[in-house]
Amino acid sequence: MKPFKKLLKFEEARKIILSEVSPIERKETIPLIQAERRVLAENIISSRDIPPFSRASMDGYAVKAGDTFAATRTSPVCLFLERKIFAGEVGEVYLEKGKCMEIATGAPIPPGSDAVVMVENTRKKGNKVAILKPVYPGENIAVKGEDIKKDERVLRKGDFLIPAKIGVIAALGIDRVTVYQSPRILLIPTGGEIVPPGRELKPGQIYDINSYTLSSLIRECSGEVRCLPSLPDEESSFEKVIPLFPEYDLVIFTGGSSVGERDLLPRLFSSEEGEIIFHGIQIKPGKPVLFGKFAGKPVLGIPGYPASCLTAGYLLLKPVIEKMAQRKFHRIKIRVKMAETYFSSLGRHQFLPVRVENNIAYTVFKESGDITSLSRADGYIQIPENQEIVEEGDEVEVTLW
Repeated sequence: MKPFKKLLKFEEARKIILSEVSPIERKETIPLIQAERRVLAENIISSRDIPPFSRASMDGYAVKAGDTFAATRTSPVCLFLERKIFAGEVGEVYLEKGKCMEIATGAPIPPGSDAVVMVENTRKKGNKVAILKPVYPGENIAVKGEDIKKDERVLRKGDFLIPAKIGVIAALGIDRVTVYQSPRILLIPTGGEIVPPGRELKPGQIYDINSYTLSSLIRECSGEVRCLPSLPDEESSFEKVIPLFPEYDLVIFTGGSSVGERDLLPRLFSSEEGEIIFHGIQIKPGKPVLFGKFAGKPVLGIPGYPASCLTAGYLLLKPVIEKMAQRKFHRIKIRVKMAETYFSSLGRHQFLPVRVENNIAYTVFKESGDITSLSRADGYIQIPENQEIVEEGDEVEVTLW
């Protein structure tokens, strides 16, 4: 085993990785139904008014507002019921003074009417409707173009498509959208002891956790991932995957990035095509992170211990993929009190997983190999490398996952 020669500060390491990747400019047109969590590559301009006609926003009765001004619950105004209008029907009959039309939510307002009385403020008997409360012109009506006007830019190039924005596009009758392609990520787990879930474990074997946690994180960040079977810790196995690199925007290895005898990833960069940009970060957990390039492709080596792996995924991989996917990202932070005193490691910038209950932060970190260190956490607090202790009752800032 060889010790790490120099550990890079976390912020410097993240800055380096982000500087070595670029936003994906490739575009594709996809069905709107598949567009969630993608980034628009075009402005969306409305070709019509939404709603396309003035419509009732409540179940009730279409009226001339002036006919209702004198109405009270003790002295209602009675109007003659002319007809019913349901959603999808067009009321072509002109509403005369002293009359009303029963109308469903979403149905077009009939000509001659200018308000809708909610059904709760009426009493119907035969072909007469008693109005118990006055309405004013425009009340309970969604006016044509009230939501979106024709030729209005409703979404911008670069917008992240959440369900509400997809709904806006659907409202315009658009069924296909042009988006930026998702970053293509090649995920390669390493270690002969790693087997996929579903198989029987043999002595010395463990289930593959990292492929599942990182794949989930990559898709959450709008990335597209291909995960290979775990590679044995043999140089020949690494050579077999190198021809795949040109198809992808980023290559990720899990495990094999430390300094043990069988941690072979650093040797991958020993050829003329490889370049190690840094190896080792001054953080806990996640120290053995490696970043470099091979044949011009960025390659990220993440520690194999599950808690270290996913922590590095959140801290380094997530912002990288979001940049490549053209997503504008921000982190939600809250300030709470520390539940207990915690002693950190001097010289290491620690990202400590915590659970938050009633504005109190409880530490949940066990060991780097324990995935429950993160599964039970709501986020993390940062403890600088020059700080040894966080005391009970101290105010801390929690960055939520």
